[in-house]
Amino acid sequence: MINSSAFDYINVLDKAADAAWLRNDAIANNIANVDTPGYKRQDVNFEEQLRKALKHNRYESIDEKVGRINLKRLNPMTYRDHAGFSYRLDRNNVDIDTENVELASNQIRYQGLTDSIGQEFTNLTSVMK
Repeated sequence: MINSSAFDYINVLDKAADAAWLRNDAIANNIANVDTPGYKRQDVNFEEQLRKALKHNRYESIDEKVGRINLKRLNPMTYRDHAGFSYRLDRNNVDIDTENVELASNQIRYQGLTDSIGQEFTNLTSVMK
């Protein structure tokens, strides 16, 4: 992480990219365990943390909100989905079709985040010229 207000967006985008990477691992783990009896799917909680971090004051600009985020408290976390439902009698709650859609969606998200990080560096380079 870079400690300067010029890099606030890059630091938040970096955290979001880390979360997408972690989610990709969780989804891959879900797909690998689709036939494991009793396995509960995994997911990553990041978007809700980011939403809460940005919500504090509706009268602040997005720049002020992003600049105020405490990056140490914005950490993606993997959790197990212990919902009371299962798709099969063996109590496994992984649906392979849902996981494949989530994987494709997450790959697009990750690509968008890395492109955004690259664009932020391009913007900084333009400003410095």
